[in-house]
Amino acid sequence: WKDVRCYSGVPYRRGHGGSFAHRRELRQAKRIVVKLGSAVVTRGDECGLALGRLASIVEQVAMLQNQGREMMIVTSGAVAFGKQRLRHEILLSQSVRQALHSGQSQLKDMSLPVLEARACAAAGQSGLMALYEAMFTQYSTCTAQVLVTNLDFHDDQKRQNLNSTLQELLRMNIVPIINTNDAVVPPPEPNSDLQGVISIKDNDSLAARLAVEMRADLLIALSDVEGLYNSPPGTDDAKLIDIFYPGDQQSITYGTKSRVGLGGMEAKVKAALWALQGGTSVVIANGTHPKVTGHVITDIVEGKKVGTFFSEIKPAGPSVEEQTELARNCGRSLASLHPDQRSEIICRLADLLTERKEEILAANKMDMDLAVSAAMLKRLSLSPSKLGSLAIGLRQIAVAAQDSVGRVLRRTRVAPSLELEQITVPIGILLVIFEARPDCLPQVSALAIASGNALLLKGGKEAANTNRVLHQLTQEALSTHGVREAVQLVSTREEVEDLCRLDKLIDLIIPRGSSQLVRDIQRAAKGIPVLGHSEGICHVYVDAEACVDKVIKIVRDSKCDYPAACNAMETLLIHRDVLRTPLFDQIIDMLRTERVKIHAGPRFVSYLTFSPSEAKSLRTEYGDLECCLEVVDSMQEAVDHIHKYGSSHTDVIVTENEDTAEQFLQQLDSACVFWNASSRFADGYRFGLGAEVGISTARIHARGPVGLEGLLTTKWVLRGDGHTAADFSENGTMKYLHENLPVSQNLNI
Repeated sequence: WKDVRCYSGVPYRRGHGGSFAHRRELRQAKRIVVKLGSAVVTRGDECGLALGRLASIVEQVAMLQNQGREMMIVTSGAVAFGKQRLRHEILLSQSVRQALHSGQSQLKDMSLPVLEARACAAAGQSGLMALYEAMFTQYSTCTAQVLVTNLDFHDDQKRQNLNSTLQELLRMNIVPIINTNDAVVPPPEPNSDLQGVISIKDNDSLAARLAVEMRADLLIALSDVEGLYNSPPGTDDAKLIDIFYPGDQQSITYGTKSRVGLGGMEAKVKAALWALQGGTSVVIANGTHPKVTGHVITDIVEGKKVGTFFSEIKPAGPSVEEQTELARNCGRSLASLHPDQRSEIICRLADLLTERKEEILAANKMDMDLAVSAAMLKRLSLSPSKLGSLAIGLRQIAVAAQDSVGRVLRRTRVAPSLELEQITVPIGILLVIFEARPDCLPQVSALAIASGNALLLKGGKEAANTNRVLHQLTQEALSTHGVREAVQLVSTREEVEDLCRLDKLIDLIIPRGSSQLVRDIQRAAKGIPVLGHSEGICHVYVDAEACVDKVIKIVRDSKCDYPAACNAMETLLIHRDVLRTPLFDQIIDMLRTERVKIHAGPRFVSYLTFSPSEAKSLRTEYGDLECCLEVVDSMQEAVDHIHKYGSSHTDVIVTENEDTAEQFLQQLDSACVFWNASSRFADGYRFGLGAEVGISTARIHARGPVGLEGLLTTKWVLRGDGHTAADFSENGTMKYLHENLPVSQNLNI
């Protein structure tokens, strides 16, 4: 579209198109205006500047400027800086006069006169600019002061001169520091906006007018609130609006204006919408929060979910926050269903996987046609037999769902007619982030349904078509009992890092994918537990008393069955006595036959004249037909090695000595420890869990392959008959029994 506006009769056409539609596009912003509100620049006592806060903002602006962007600052603060200077001068002069008149050294209480704002601005403007100049000099960045008034924008010649000056400053890589000339500016007139033009009443309107005039790509307006709320911040129902659209003004209730400055949130929204209409994207965010001030500007430019983003393009579907609310509300209904009803939903989903296989496979083919590698193709691929296996696994989950939510784990008679139960309940809302494995979607959905949890799914774009169809089938199955919205597929352009910040909405994050994905999510999650493992460094220890046939079978399966799996062997530990034996030769021959590249550990290297390549690290997850081979002197040394270099995932001992095996199983602190069995058994399906949401190496909650049980928590239910704590005090009439009861016993209180 073409955006033509009239400024004092002079037509102006934007040359670079409209505003950005999505946050991630903000990374492309070249020319940026940063507006610093009075509450951001000034201290809490309104006398003087918040120097630490200002320094961090200057650092970010300088960094962006040095990246090649064109930065402009619209700043408040002259009045506050001047007020500080004038108060000091007045106090000093009063004390001198009082000392002269009284002749006494003791001074009486002195009262300060009300300081006129224009005088404060005149006294503070030079000091404010000197401060900015000193701060930017630390980053080898030059600044220039520009003072404007409303009249400068209404006079064609002055407006053109201003535009020319700013363009030239930007061309010379100078950061313009712009402020209204508060020493001479008249009070703003109500309703003084001209047709199509916003009047300069405060720095919000100045920043908007300047951003449009200078064809800025982005306006960042920093204030003392997180962004735009649907009602005044601090009220019970106030919710931060992530993206604001021009048609949403009627849904906003404004509160009072800032403690300092001329504008309130209503003025900011009006200025933001005017700038948006002029083709400049806008973000309103908090510039005063000590935990985020140091990176708020750079976070916004990187497209992170900070503050409120103004967009002209409203997506067709709900936002991720709205999806989460839908899932939570519907999830509560799901949890309250009878176990038979949850089982029916899962069985219906299993039926749909086979009944609608042509539809699923057609969508899957679309994804596979776009696959960029053979490995990707393998992960994406679905087949009729694979769908059949998925259906079987789902029916196993349906059986397990009969005895999940609401199961009594413990029952205690605290006192006569006072009974306590500990029962299983859903965790709440799960966020499962998975990569290019569409078969994950029905598995995880079934586990969430069985455990009564609401579910948000974020799949990889590589499987977008398959995921969409599978999610539609999942919601169709949920509709059987009216809980269609309990499982949501996040299909918007949400960054994973942004999803991980929804700590007030999401109760548990479960990443399923590469170790890099898991590490990224663990790092990004703010206040939300993450269930998973970042590495799968699994060991197989071959003891001196190991059976030859078992060793060959277990090592081959652990490494070669599926080398990319998190439960594949990455390090083979060999007892020293096995070296230079036929068993050792058979192990090496088998690995060579399977084309496994061996990386020698430092001890192993010392035994060889000519050795394979030395391992760069003993803590490596190869994820391919490669492994590290190291020598140990004993079972205890093997345990110590695993504790030092392992990832607490899955570790194996191969031995015929039962005592040695039992010591290994007891001493080793891993989620899964096996004796004479392949590491590939560390899998929810092989454990009989029906399916798993992942494998956890955490020390709390679920550990190892996590199935249905790992998606439940507990709550305590106490049934009494008018009991009070005072009844059990020293002077009370009741005594505690704390009698454990059978969990199957029916209580008649």
